[in-house]
Amino acid sequence: MRTPAYGAAGVVRVGTLPGMSRLNSTSDDEACVRDLGDCSLRVVDADRVLTVREAMPDEQDVSELADVFGLLSDPGRLRLLVALLEGEMCVCDIAAACGQSESSVSHALRLLRAHRVVHVRRAGRMAYYRLADGHVRLLLDVALTHVGHTTALHPERR
Repeated sequence: MRTPAYGAAGVVRVGTLPGMSRLNSTSDDEACVRDLGDCSLRVVDADRVLTVREAMPDEQDVSELADVFGLLSDPGRLRLLVALLEGEMCVCDIAAACGQSESSVSHALRLLRAHRVVHVRRAGRMAYYRLADGHVRLLLDVALTHVGHTTALHPERR
């Protein structure tokens, strides 16, 4: 850690994180402040913040992950994926299993394929879909297990 330098209003500036400074505090809680123009952001555990920042995926990866979770947020597409947990299926069988039209299933699968959530195998005029890999299966399994043992707080659904 660098030697503190006193700034305006007696604030001790240590520079533990880029853009952050440690406040001179009389309590046991040390806090950091990040200047954001007219306001400041309080940080209690600067080391933890630094660790998290270093582990944070880049913006492109976060954006792609948000797109995948956005795809999974649609109940219709989620039903298709749950159906595919049982293995490879053709579009017409997926539609029958999920109670949707072949057209809507085909459209949803096209979106899921574009985001590498499912893979397609063609046999003549038939298209057979399966989950892209074990990661997708794991994500669905964990999510299904989670909702199976927790109660969501949705007053509108009671």
